[in-house]
Amino acid sequence: MKTPAKRSYTSLRLVLGDQLNLQHSWYGTVDEKVLYVTAELRQETGYVKHHTQKLCAFFAAMKEFANALSVRGHEVLHLDLDDTATFDSLDDLIKNLCQRFDVTEFSYQQPDEYRLSEQLRQLQLPAMTAKCCVDTEHFLLPFDEIAEHFKPGKATRMEAFYRNMRRRLQILMDGNEPAGGRWNFDSENRNKLSKAAIEKLPAPLLFCNDVTEILNRLDRHKVERIGATRSSLPWPINRIQALELLQFFISHCLPNFGTYQDAMTAESPSDWSLYHSRLSFALNAKILHPREVVDHCIDVFEKSEAINLAQIEGFVRQIIGWREFIRGIYWRNMPDYQALNSLEAENALPDYFWTGNTNMRCMEKSIKNSLDYSYAHHIQRLMITGNFCLLTGIAPDEVDAWYLGIYIDALQWVELPNTRGMALHADGGIVGSKPYAAGGNYIKKMSDYCSSCHYDVKRKTGDGACPFNSLYWHFMARHQDRFRGNHRMRMLYGSWARMGEESQRAILEQAEDYLEDLNSL
Repeated sequence: MKTPAKRSYTSLRLVLGDQLNLQHSWYGTVDEKVLYVTAELRQETGYVKHHTQKLCAFFAAMKEFANALSVRGHEVLHLDLDDTATFDSLDDLIKNLCQRFDVTEFSYQQPDEYRLSEQLRQLQLPAMTAKCCVDTEHFLLPFDEIAEHFKPGKATRMEAFYRNMRRRLQILMDGNEPAGGRWNFDSENRNKLSKAAIEKLPAPLLFCNDVTEILNRLDRHKVERIGATRSSLPWPINRIQALELLQFFISHCLPNFGTYQDAMTAESPSDWSLYHSRLSFALNAKILHPREVVDHCIDVFEKSEAINLAQIEGFVRQIIGWREFIRGIYWRNMPDYQALNSLEAENALPDYFWTGNTNMRCMEKSIKNSLDYSYAHHIQRLMITGNFCLLTGIAPDEVDAWYLGIYIDALQWVELPNTRGMALHADGGIVGSKPYAAGGNYIKKMSDYCSSCHYDVKRKTGDGACPFNSLYWHFMARHQDRFRGNHRMRMLYGSWARMGEESQRAILEQAEDYLEDLNSL
């Protein structure tokens, strides 16, 4: 265990691994009586099987953060897995440190995860040690105001929330009206990548952060993990790198972000990154603040003709709309939300989610991207892997564990509503008014995956028929009592009825064959 310069402090302040915000008011004044603590904990490596790059990124970023605080003159104690191995939990570590340094106050920032929030709220400290929780000062909607916008168990629509946030923050607004007279440009942001567009895709900016020591530490402590191991981590682990990635996005990706934000391809070395910012880890670890990201982008948009309103609005929507919305859903519905399973899905996650070895080209690419980089863009997550899990009735607990473990940006507050709510519709409609289900035609429309697939996207039944087609209709048929009255799905059920009993039977039989042996697909 590293030894600070002093033997006693008035206050001990805990900084969690996703609270790496150097701009927090805590750090505005140097106080030698305050000790800041960052710690790698076995407790946090084992609740799901994490991607190796995710663990390395958080641990490396925590050390960078601790070093940055120290350079500024703060008293800092950074503990790695070797240092904390004798402690069973975060509780034990905090109690030990409070006694060791004779502190009279323990402070922490509001955790974004319910599990940690409850753990720290219930933490019992020595009688003479006070406990204090402060805001992270990161989100655009303060924690104390979430209850004003979200009601437990009630559907809240993102579009209304997004418009309120635009007005509240005066972002892309002309007075009280949206800039350009429109709130969103979704209809213009659904383009497929042409061959010419694929050739122009920018190579992603990757970093070379040596994480050899972290990898050795993970091995020493026998931390089970998944995904490709890279001794040179390509993700940003400090503000300098994160701001460099932000500038790269603005210069090379933002001019085309909105147009191609829903597109997918297998025909480029940049197929995993496309025009996406890949800032989600830096944001979710709080290395970057959402307002500074948005302000940087808008500043360039206002000065450059290369970025039109459709591109900037599509990105702003993700940051001030979707990200803040999902957090609100999470906090107003936990802890019950993590157990919701309104569609009673109970099938096991197929083995190829851990290998990418499947004949379905779209699934192969999306899963292998995830395993290779601890990342897949949002359409791959929602409309490929998420859609597949929805159609095949995979148990939400298994899906949650996979998403939470594999993605570098996955923390429960953002993962759970996106997965259990948006992708699986397991929350019964709290997040979305209808399930985000799609057959092979959608995948063909938005990607080139189908052209090199083992399966035929044009076929619903028979040898080589695209599994997404029959599985889509099987999903709709088995849940028709629930969804037939949904006005957004009436046309769909009308199409199903017009197919006739013989065609319906053939499609359902095909789907049942697939469902009986999902591992063979």
